[in-house]
Amino acid sequence: MVQRPFKKVVIVGAGPSGLLLALLLGKHGIPVHILEASDHLDQQPRAAHYGTPAIPEFVRAGIVDEMRARGLILTTMCWRNPDDHAYMAGFNSTCLSDIDGQDLRTHCFVMQDLDQLMLDEATQKHGATISWEHKVVGLGQDADKAWVDVETPAGSTRVEADYIVGCDGANSQIRRSLFGDEFPGFTWDAQIIATNTYYDFDKFGWHDANFIVHPENFYMAARITKDNLFRITYGETPGLTREEYLERQPGKFEAMLPGHPKAGEYTVVNFSPYKMHQRCAPRFRVGRALLAADAAHLCNPWGGLGITGGFVDVGGLFDCLAGIWDGRVKDPDALLDLYSEKRIEKWRGIIDPISQENFRRVSDSDPATRFARDDFMQLLHRGEQDEALLKDTLLGFMDVRYDFTQHFDDAPPKAEANGA
Repeated sequence: MVQRPFKKVVIVGAGPSGLLLALLLGKHGIPVHILEASDHLDQQPRAAHYGTPAIPEFVRAGIVDEMRARGLILTTMCWRNPDDHAYMAGFNSTCLSDIDGQDLRTHCFVMQDLDQLMLDEATQKHGATISWEHKVVGLGQDADKAWVDVETPAGSTRVEADYIVGCDGANSQIRRSLFGDEFPGFTWDAQIIATNTYYDFDKFGWHDANFIVHPENFYMAARITKDNLFRITYGETPGLTREEYLERQPGKFEAMLPGHPKAGEYTVVNFSPYKMHQRCAPRFRVGRALLAADAAHLCNPWGGLGITGGFVDVGGLFDCLAGIWDGRVKDPDALLDLYSEKRIEKWRGIIDPISQENFRRVSDSDPATRFARDDFMQLLHRGEQDEALLKDTLLGFMDVRYDFTQHFDDAPPKAEANGA
């Protein structure tokens, strides 16, 4: 029997990042146990659009065909003026439909359904286990193992593993156990309302994803199902109650949406106010404890870099743990430190600045002059007449990835540290 360098990984949090990591590890034969504080998967409206850098992770998780069959692929995206909704800038990503045999356009699959798919695959096909109503309240480790203290309906218990991975979201207990309240960054002075809404944008000739530029009534309308369910995320006045936001919603939609619909001409099926943050933990690895996705870093949702970056984190961490498991890494500590270093580097150099600019673009104080001041919009305009330029521009977002396998001891020499 092969002697493995470690025996078990515990993942805290049955959200999208934790479930993807569990699926990847399980497929590789690594024993994994998920701990989830709730008694069910989260059903709140959340990100449903997964950008180009995340697609390779769905491919190797073995779920991309199911996602495409049950979800959809977004091809067109644009920014619009607030008054007449005229086109400002945008793109058609058909040029990404066949990149070395893979479709790397933005994929869309409702998060609740994606979570359930990954959970079923991990637990029913690949040996992962999950414990519901297991709330982690503490973290510890020594030279030989790590553990979490857990509250359950049956009482307190302790769960041990070789590695504990915090995928437990923005309020991560694993991160708090490591760093207390230290989560450097800032919270935007803005209020966002996320809704899932049935409305026929097609009759107005709108794209798959549309960003309406305005200092107050900015919003996104992006298709999330084939039957005209759209994610409509919009800005609101900070400091009101949920009930007040609900009361204001019909007036906001009538003022903002094409056709100025009255209540009853659309159907809101989910409604969730939330705040936006730009934050990054000091480190993503402390000994046997690791962080990924929202537990490690946050960014605003404009452009989908939060969920996409989280999935890319998970793919990189999987590569590191799989390489250690397979005996291809002589110094696991150095590789896991590199995971922390490189993922922080990608957040600081790409995810944070681009997501900040994405929000500033959609909430610009002078929409009429935004195009003239926006190099990215002008680049997309040139790309409408130059497919090679557009393809290079869109594939540039793959820079958020990092190939950790090049640091395995049996890896061939490689010129670039930026791979699939």
